[in-house]
Amino acid sequence: MPYSLLISIAMDMHLTAIGRVRSSIGSRAESPKMEHEGAPDAWIDIDPAFAPALDTLAEGQEIIVFTWLHLSDRGYLQVHPRGDVTRPKKGVFNTRSPDRPNPIGMHRVRILARKAHQALHVYPLEALDGTPVIDIKPVARRSGSSQEQDFVDWGPSIPWEQATAMRDLLARSVASGLLAGVHGNASIRHGHTVIMTCRGTAKGRLAPGDLTALDLESGKRLSPGRPSSEAPMHLALYDAFESVGAVLHTHPPHVLALELTVGQDGFLNLPLFEAPVWRDSICFVPELQPGSEAMAQAVAEAATQAAARQGACRAAILSRHGMVVWGETLSEAVNTTETIEALARIQLLAKDSPFSQYSASWPNTPFSA
Repeated sequence: MPYSLLISIAMDMHLTAIGRVRSSIGSRAESPKMEHEGAPDAWIDIDPAFAPALDTLAEGQEIIVFTWLHLSDRGYLQVHPRGDVTRPKKGVFNTRSPDRPNPIGMHRVRILARKAHQALHVYPLEALDGTPVIDIKPVARRSGSSQEQDFVDWGPSIPWEQATAMRDLLARSVASGLLAGVHGNASIRHGHTVIMTCRGTAKGRLAPGDLTALDLESGKRLSPGRPSSEAPMHLALYDAFESVGAVLHTHPPHVLALELTVGQDGFLNLPLFEAPVWRDSICFVPELQPGSEAMAQAVAEAATQAAARQGACRAAILSRHGMVVWGETLSEAVNTTETIEALARIQLLAKDSPFSQYSASWPNTPFSA
């Protein structure tokens, strides 16, 4: 269908397609009825004549995409809602049916990426491949409202509350230096679903499209997006501990530096009252391939053995890789990570201080609380 498609509505009313949808949805039978019912990501290819109109649209921004539902039947005035013939008919102006006198579609989506002035990558969009796009507008914010007060659709099977909490806590983790760039991963258990960060996402600025949902039992993906390669480790920990509600894998710089310097035997070997308590809540996992089933099983086994031996285990040091922490909530996991990172920093500072009595026995003399 050419971009120059001219849709004549009346002698004095015309709509010009500004672009078209490029989607994996090929027919009405494949299309979800609503965007939150499994709509995929899609591209909007823009007619070069309208490219300047994209100026200042940004990645992460929410927009309203208006489409011309070209395969619709314009003769309908009443329909059975959602095509369910057991439900009484309604006037089409009180439904979202695509079959209506003027079949204009309205889709609230988020921009995932821009391809210069040629295309927008958006999510979620339930329009069919080839659907003409007739307009794009920004989502208007109410005066005085915040981003948090406005509903954000994070995707199918991803609850708003859990996604928003994950976004805020991971931003805090980046700000405190526990995460950097696209490193690390996190998940939250929600009933029989696990909400997890996708591969390659910037943890400091999560947006729709950066999270995916997995079935807790099978690990099957329930929404778009490739889960972190460490998904097997998260699922293994949920399987090992019923009380675990969140898992956080980070690369804390002081924890990594300390593990590389002193190894397991010297880790958190500090003359501080807090150190033995936290050390006893940590298990150690030998160097294994990140993201492998071997790593996942090793973490789960080390954690369950440490919990049986020590009464509790809240974290695992992954040799030459980082740290994974779990808790009832993601907030608890972040707090634990921050505490262990702070103690590791103290130990490194004590080691390097020429005035420290502790440095003289570094790192071979154990401290007895």
